[in-house]
Amino acid sequence: MRTGRAAVGAAVGALVLLCADARAVRLDAAAPTAPPPAVVAATTPTCPGQESPPGPPAVEETVAVAPLPWPAEPVGGPGLGGCGDLGPPGVPPVGAAAYVVADLDDGTVLAARAPHARHRPASTLKMLLALLAARALGPDDVVEGTADELRVDGSKAGIGPGGRYTVRQLMAGLLLNSGNDAAQVLARAMGGTEATVAAMCDVAAELGAHDTRAATPSGLDGPGMAMSAYDLALLFRDALREPLVAETIGLRAVPFPGYGDHPGFTLSTTERLLLRYPGALGSKSGFTDAARHTLVGFAEHGGRRLVVALMRGEQRPVAMWQQAAALLDWGFAQPPGPGIGRLVDP
Repeated sequence: MRTGRAAVGAAVGALVLLCADARAVRLDAAAPTAPPPAVVAATTPTCPGQESPPGPPAVEETVAVAPLPWPAEPVGGPGLGGCGDLGPPGVPPVGAAAYVVADLDDGTVLAARAPHARHRPASTLKMLLALLAARALGPDDVVEGTADELRVDGSKAGIGPGGRYTVRQLMAGLLLNSGNDAAQVLARAMGGTEATVAAMCDVAAELGAHDTRAATPSGLDGPGMAMSAYDLALLFRDALREPLVAETIGLRAVPFPGYGDHPGFTLSTTERLLLRYPGALGSKSGFTDAARHTLVGFAEHGGRRLVVALMRGEQRPVAMWQQAAALLDWGFAQPPGPGIGRLVDP
């Protein structure tokens, strides 16, 4: 997914400030809901320089937005409060600026690097959108495409005017082919971009992902966009608890509708970790010029499932999926133990 247009930044600036003030719009405003858990901010961040994504800024970041509060206590336990490499000796070296490898089922974090450092998530943010859409929409709900989808920046699933798409098909377009057009259609079905992005912020806070601020539904850069490797692993785990997301993330290919005089076609995954790592069950990658490469995925060996999340990496000298594979190989070789922290439950 390449960098979006600068106009996005100005369009969502006020919305991001709404997220920052923890006044996110819920999809059903009439329904009584509990407020998200409060975050007590530290006077100064434990890891100076990690409270905001590093520069240079994206061209879309045209609105100055204050960093998210830095929790006084690290989410997931004190063992996750470090700023660099954390965990036992022998963890393979990887080039990503931040990572987390954890047990998907019991939440034990086995190793991490700068787990709460804030970075731009790029298209891995689509896991949060997928979680929200699975909660808010029925899998067989139908949404019609418009000409606006043809003008969406970055990667596309292939949605066009007059096409009719079920939420199940849109989820495939979102996760298999990282379709920014699918993200736009899902957002429209949930009340529009503003309501959807605000609800994404709300859900992240509810789940304990306090390093996360959405600025766009798709992960295209925008003012204040932020996520940590810890949050990426956490949100991926919680998204997999939604049956529609769990069913979709591991698909290799699905038939996808056409529109107008454009015939239907086969939509295929572009996720190399899923295609090449033995035991991989699903993954989502992302890229923008400012975010660099991001990746989250999970695999199973011997009845044990691990999740790995990497942020701000590069494809050379070692491809991102191979960095993830090395961490998974190491994790599966470790005996059960207390780890260095936990992925919190809501």
